[in-house]
Amino acid sequence: MKKAKGVEPIRWRGDRLELLDQRLLPDKTVYVTCRTAEQVAKAIRDMVVRGAPAIGCAAAFGVVLGKGSMKAYEVLRKSRPTAVNLFWALDRMKRAQDLRAEAEAIYAEDLAANRAIGELGAQFIKVRARVMTHCNAGALATAGYGTALGVIRSAKGKQISVIANETRPYLQGARLTAWEMVQEKIPCTLITDNMAGHLMSRGEVDVVIVGADRIAANGDVANKIGTYALAVMAKRHGIPFYVAAPISTFDPAIPDGSHIPIEERSADEVTGYRKLRWAPKGVNVRNPAFDVTPADLVTGIISEKGVVLNPDREGIRKLLAS
Repeated sequence: MKKAKGVEPIRWRGDRLELLDQRLLPDKTVYVTCRTAEQVAKAIRDMVVRGAPAIGCAAAFGVVLGKGSMKAYEVLRKSRPTAVNLFWALDRMKRAQDLRAEAEAIYAEDLAANRAIGELGAQFIKVRARVMTHCNAGALATAGYGTALGVIRSAKGKQISVIANETRPYLQGARLTAWEMVQEKIPCTLITDNMAGHLMSRGEVDVVIVGADRIAANGDVANKIGTYALAVMAKRHGIPFYVAAPISTFDPAIPDGSHIPIEERSADEVTGYRKLRWAPKGVNVRNPAFDVTPADLVTGIISEKGVVLNPDREGIRKLLAS
């Protein structure tokens, strides 16, 4: 099986799946070993592995470990609700004759898709652009290389710099995106989420690029919580807002963003981090993990099959049919 170069979030060992524990980054580099579908499902649910494409790849190997049993499919399908890549991968595995070969193909195709997305997207990044991103849509969120960060990697030669939003409450931007950029030696400035509008108003952001967990038939995009606000501010300041995602992230069965299931996660992620608690006990908490950005706020969607500018239902239909 062709492996990712650089950051390797997923390692298939034939009889086991090894997942880089992203909960511990950037402090520690530790792999969690999964030998059953149930263990893979738990790793997905507990955020050991995260990012829509990576979840799909992990689930495919989980089916292999579960020997294609109905129990394996059921436990994996229930692990997380929003990222459609999970269900896309499981449905694809159900049609496969050779489970291991299919899982390895899904992994290899994701790597190839990320590189294609990077090449297509780099054309929209100007020389010395200051690129803002949200959450982590990098090698850690995929089989390797990344979607939004794949575009940034492909544009590295243009002397770009990155502004990484920390991404509350789970800090994927601070812990993961910043870490990847440091490893890649791409200049990166970390900011808190509520600083984004200030920088935009001062003309310090040239383009915004993010990933996606599900894209509806009309071009509405579900991504990490905070993306919608970022898109609104980008529109206000005339800043291009791009979404980078593989075809497996598109869900033509969902008519628009209002039909996308939004995962609500534990209150513990909001009231503190790891062993530190800063909120008073007894306070009510909401923790939606994703929000939906309407298509009319998106400048373009970049996939491995092409780019849809000013996305709408017809543009998405043509892309998926190509």
